[in-house]
Amino acid sequence: MRILVVGSGGREHALSWAIGASPLCDKLYCAPGNAGIASEAECVPVAAEDIDGIVRFAKGNGIHFVVVGPEAPLVAGLTDRLEEAGIRTFGPSQVAAALEGSKGFTKDFCAKYRIPTGAYQRFKQRDAARAYVKEKGAPIVVKADGLAAGKGVTVAMTVEEALAAIDDAMVQNRFGMAGIEIVIEEYLDGEEASFFALCDGEHALPLGAAQDHKRVGDGDTGPNTGGMGAYSPPPAVPAAMADRIMREIIEPTVRGMAAEGRPFKGVLFAGLMITRSGPQLIEYNVRFGDPECQVLMPRLKSDLLPALLAARDGGLKTFDLRWHDKAALCVVMAANGYPGDYKKGSEIRNLDAAAKVPNVTVFHAGTKADGERVLANGGRVLGVTATADTIAAAREAAYKAVDAIDWPGGFCRRDIGWRAIKRG
Repeated sequence: MRILVVGSGGREHALSWAIGASPLCDKLYCAPGNAGIASEAECVPVAAEDIDGIVRFAKGNGIHFVVVGPEAPLVAGLTDRLEEAGIRTFGPSQVAAALEGSKGFTKDFCAKYRIPTGAYQRFKQRDAARAYVKEKGAPIVVKADGLAAGKGVTVAMTVEEALAAIDDAMVQNRFGMAGIEIVIEEYLDGEEASFFALCDGEHALPLGAAQDHKRVGDGDTGPNTGGMGAYSPPPAVPAAMADRIMREIIEPTVRGMAAEGRPFKGVLFAGLMITRSGPQLIEYNVRFGDPECQVLMPRLKSDLLPALLAARDGGLKTFDLRWHDKAALCVVMAANGYPGDYKKGSEIRNLDAAAKVPNVTVFHAGTKADGERVLANGGRVLGVTATADTIAAAREAAYKAVDAIDWPGGFCRRDIGWRAIKRG
């Protein structure tokens, strides 16, 4: 098969790494890719959001199957366009991608189908939103309704912080069209986890759980980011909890989306809070997580590609996956200044030395090649991933590889996996 992966981040490197290993894959392309993906696939200079360009490339190069990585092209309808052109595609339709494209849609959907989630209200008027926050008090959560590149959520610990978040979206227009409507919801107390399931429109196949680290600094301090590291499997999601998540959240979602005439095909990524009363849905994403994908793929023993094809073709009912009995941990290396202003173009050296650490894979996110040099080209730049028998051992190997990399222009957290290791 001739396969195209769409995207340029660490998630797409992990997917390319897994798909490229499949005996079904004869030729792998990635649009637009990055310096690391270039070792797995032929990178083509077409942006992930360039829907016309992606369709044109897929038709012109005899692509048999497209795997869409990021959310923006899914919400914009890339899967629909490719399928209309006769090209099989992994990823939900535009109407199914509303689960990520609109926080308000998802909250209303959860209410209708009795999927456990926090209490909420939707607002299009600033004054009404401010009055609601003053009535409810803090802590409280303020979310832009639409896609905001992971930056549209404020977990406000004070009323003042919540009011400022409302003004950011509705007065300062910080998130553009995504913030015209906002969702204000109950603050949930517990331990966060990410849970993934492949879906074929009728059935769901669990892919397991991971836990990421959103805040930029050690000890979960500082502003939220796209994710500074992750590990899998998380102790917060033992087998019994995974069964509850499938039964109470994932399976009702698949049935509900089918009933709504929006059958969901692709990967459902449930952002969860594991509370004393059980799992509660924080939000849905309609694609693999980043950096969670970087810890799921190394743990997968089965060939990924047939599973993705089965999700697209409606064949998951009798499908099964096998997993390595290993833990995986990913440390994200980011450009100095991230998640605020940062500079591009600094050189990253000694990546070969890092990759030689046993059981380590260095996934590239924001990189580009400059001849023989590798340059930083984004905020989150590398995902240094290790596998081992325990999370503690995987962390030791990952940081050994991090320390082998010579990159004065970057930094990382030094405590990835702390919750799991503290539990022992």
